Amino acid sequence: MKSRGELKTEKQNPKSSTIDSMSINEILVTINQEDQAIASAVECAIPEIEKTVEFTVNSIRKGGRVFYVGAGTSGRLGVLDASEIPPTYSAPKGLFIGVIAGGEPALTNSIEGAEDKPEAALQDLQKYNINENDTLIGISCSGAADYVVSALDHAKENGAKTIYLVTNPNPYKMTRVDMIIRAITGPEVVTGSTRMKAGTATKLILNMISTATMIKLGKVYGNLMVDLMAVNDKLVDRGTRIIHEVTGIDYTQSGKLLTESGMSVKTGIVMGMLDCSKAAAEQALEEQDGFLHRVISNQDN
Repeated sequence: MKSRGELKTEKQNPKSSTIDSMSINEILVTINQEDQAIASAVECAIPEIEKTVEFTVNSIRKGGRVFYVGAGTSGRLGVLDASEIPPTYSAPKGLFIGVIAGGEPALTNSIEGAEDKPEAALQDLQKYNINENDTLIGISCSGAADYVVSALDHAKENGAKTIYLVTNPNPYKMTRVDMIIRAITGPEVVTGSTRMKAGTATKLILNMISTATMIKLGKVYGNLMVDLMAVNDKLVDRGTRIIHEVTGIDYTQSGKLLTESGMSVKTGIVMGMLDCSKAAAEQALEEQDGFLHRVISNQDN
């Protein structure tokens, strides 16, 4: 690709060419109509997202980690998704790691030029000792961020699986990776403002990757969040209701099981279903790699 102007995300959108003279309602309708195409763009990328999840699941099973690396909005979305995994699924904090160009200050402020510093990516990743057990997902809507390309190259050189997530047919700067996820969201309502459609598509895809990964690792039973740790009033109530839903034990007793389990919903469920101690429940789960449905199936058999 010869110039950034050829990127679809940098082109003018004819549907919003007069947006500066529209009424508020017309502006909102225009944005909403453009947003409706995002899910279809993501749907077209499902085969590549599926392969990515195979990589992430395999990495974690081998003791590796999943890295999200990006700049600006892309980096913030990666850090956001990674930060939500531990409280949602009781996963170790270092399982999903978000890395943003410019570091922590870039989460709340625009750090101009951070994406153009490939050497900074090497410095930021050095402490993680990326290896063949890891997966690194480089996020760049245009594929023009030197920081992201450098991170992908570094991970590839160290044997990790690498995925390039872009919202254009092809990245502006190509590099050798194991998989390219292309969510082709097209021109933005405000030209070049990829925090809009491109950013929304990115968040959807990251949610899909992390959620599917956690499900395949036994963190969900049915569609219930059974691996959450009840650390506040809302989650205590949710955890109690989940125990009640799965075991059929009344709400009050389910709350007692949650307390006795050390606020672990999954452990509380097993304690209730097997009528056993916390230690015995934890052992039963460990023997089945944390998969609640396997513990329950063994009981039924």
